[in-house]
Amino acid sequence: MSEETHKKVHKEHDEKHLEKFTIKDLRDIAAEIPHERAIHDMKKEELVAFIKEARGIKDETPVKKKHIGKIKMTKPELKARIRELKILRLQALESKQNDQAVRFRRQISQLKKQSRRLAVA
Repeated sequence: MSEETHKKVHKEHDEKHLEKFTIKDLRDIAAEIPHERAIHDMKKEELVAFIKEARGIKDETPVKKKHIGKIKMTKPELKARIRELKILRLQALESKQNDQAVRFRRQISQLKKQSRRLAVA
């Protein structure tokens, strides 16, 4: 593949995936754009933002899920929840809902681990 063909293919893919390029590649791309700032001093995030701004690429940031902190439960609350989940798991097994039974089993396992950590702490 010739140098020009490689650059054309390279430019087609870089618009969406600039974050995946190395700093050297980003500097080469940014060198082609007229600028007033020193490119060699920019960090990778700055270079990506500079190139996107120069090319008019709108940044589509994914919607971040709101993080809910872990709910702290006392040991008796954990044990009560484990008992509830065991009942739900048995019901799921009886009604042939294996995928739900597996989910309940995993939740029970996680809660058991938390209760053991509370015992140590």
